[in-house]
Amino acid sequence: MTPTTDDASAPLVRDHGGGVHSLRVPIPDNPLGHTLVHLLDTGRGPVLVDTGWDDPTAWDTLSAGLAACGTSVAEIHGVVITHHHPDHHGLSGRVREASGAWIAMHAADATVVRRTREAEPRLWLDYLAGKLERAGAPEAHIAPLRAARAAGGSGGLPGLRPALPDREIVPGELLDLAGRRLRAVWTPGHTPGHVCLHLEETHPAGRTGNGRLFSGDHLLPGITPHIGLYEDPDDTTVTDPLGDYLDSLERVGRLAPAEVLPAHQHSFTGAAERVRELLAHHEQRLAGLLALLAEPLTPWQVAERMEWNRPWEQIPYGSRTIAVSEAESHLRRLVKLGRAEVTAGGEPARYVAV
Repeated sequence: MTPTTDDASAPLVRDHGGGVHSLRVPIPDNPLGHTLVHLLDTGRGPVLVDTGWDDPTAWDTLSAGLAACGTSVAEIHGVVITHHHPDHHGLSGRVREASGAWIAMHAADATVVRRTREAEPRLWLDYLAGKLERAGAPEAHIAPLRAARAAGGSGGLPGLRPALPDREIVPGELLDLAGRRLRAVWTPGHTPGHVCLHLEETHPAGRTGNGRLFSGDHLLPGITPHIGLYEDPDDTTVTDPLGDYLDSLERVGRLAPAEVLPAHQHSFTGAAERVRELLAHHEQRLAGLLALLAEPLTPWQVAERMEWNRPWEQIPYGSRTIAVSEAESHLRRLVKLGRAEVTAGGEPARYVAV
């Protein structure tokens, strides 16, 4: 996901009308700045869409935001998670402990959560080190992961004990929310179980379109979401996250919501136009990668040459790992489209245009 500068002057809480509020919950040490946690009034009590990062400041901010809305964590009836990433799902366990609320998530992301809880940190460190090695990363980049494993640490990996959901979000079905029509729309790409949530109700300001869409990280007004590989140490399936994402974008565009309520930046209109922009962006990026592949390159070499929001030399360690994963998802897409292939000759893998 391309970082953005957070607007610290924006209010903590915004009333979107029709029993919907957004709360700006901070993300520590992250240029995104905050997660927009949404509060939805229902006939059985308030429901959260996402919860924010598991951090004391984030918890205090969430609590203050709920108080400003006239409620509290203890009164939360349920939590609906757009996807499993820690800036969305991190505080879900604390909310449930304080309120008894249920937590709902798509089955594919619930599987990720379950696997993450059950796996030892060293398994993830071994997996990441091996993946980076196969991608052609230099030893200097892999060494910190090996050192963390040897020391018995987690290597700074976030969200290793996320809360297990107790309800499943079923694509196409209405969630069980008294007095509200909130339908799940499966939008894989950013994660395998990412969902958008379509509020099938007349817009409170009378805007033209089909209700409102809680879009999580799938559709954002000025950021291109990160589309990397789906991470699973035990799964050898060759997935196509970028293809999933592009298909999901078109699905959301056809909904034509009057307003989009994303998890970052700000609410916006013109969903169909934004979808077209993102589809064009990825097509241009694929074309740029294809030009790079006039010679065989490893995913790391491709990432070094891709255009990011800053020069490669200025990209931090963790962001480089994410960038390589994004490069690999685009390379897989080119292979699936028959526009590139993996050369013979072992590891690290090298890709070339065909």
